[in-house]
Amino acid sequence: MESNCVFCKIIGRELPARVEYEDDRVIVFHCKDPSAPVHLLAVPKKHIPTVMNVEEADLPVISHIHKIAQEMYRQFKLEGMSMNVNCEEKGGQDVFHVHYHIKGWV
Repeated sequence: MESNCVFCKIIGRELPARVEYEDDRVIVFHCKDPSAPVHLLAVPKKHIPTVMNVEEADLPVISHIHKIAQEMYRQFKLEGMSMNVNCEEKGGQDVFHVHYHIKGWV
């Protein structure tokens, strides 16, 4: 865990979040500044700064996030969804801990 990372602090329960799902590899919580009716952030518990830092050993957790997105789609009875990850500041990343935006519409 990175001591100055806001997502690591959420994972460590140092900061509050409205958690929707959690297991030993991933936490999913509601975005504090949503841009869709349902806007979740899926975050691996392992601190990975950007998608460019994902290694082969990390691929199972990335795949797992996609599976969780399917579960969230069903749980929220969504009629449409987008999922994206930003990379680096110029790519729109503002927290340097890999996270997937799961945005859904009902």
